[in-house]
Amino acid sequence: MQLHTLKPAKGATHKDKRLGRGEASGKGGTSTKGNKGGQSRAGYKSKKAHEGGQMPIQRRIPKRGFKNINRVEYKVFNLGNIDHLAEKYNFTEITPENLYINGLISQNDRIKILANGEIKGKYSFRVNAMSEKAKSTIEAAGGTVEIVK
Repeated sequence: MQLHTLKPAKGATHKDKRLGRGEASGKGGTSTKGNKGGQSRAGYKSKKAHEGGQMPIQRRIPKRGFKNINRVEYKVFNLGNIDHLAEKYNFTEITPENLYINGLISQNDRIKILANGEIKGKYSFRVNAMSEKAKSTIEAAGGTVEIVK
């Protein structure tokens, strides 16, 4: 086998239809593009989301509200869940690193502790936000709190 003898397998290629080469070709005259109009001419490009004169979807569907670009999203943990998590994952301190390593949050998640439920253990917290009631409950149980930004 030589490089100059290589060719595609039989039936793998075919000749393209030659458009606009006379009526006898079967593709003459309008070259299968219909009669007149922008779409039959060179350089035609339809507008994005154009639906042929029908009211486009972005105008048909009603708009509601807005997305606040300054909103800060937190992963929320309640005090009632902390004892369960600490027992399951052997936590003595609740930090973003510990929670990320154990798959409880994503890399860039911010953590907020809320006061829903009771806490029995003595834990140290290093989180992004915490309610005042949760802070006082943790300190009453002998834990420590550090807020990081």
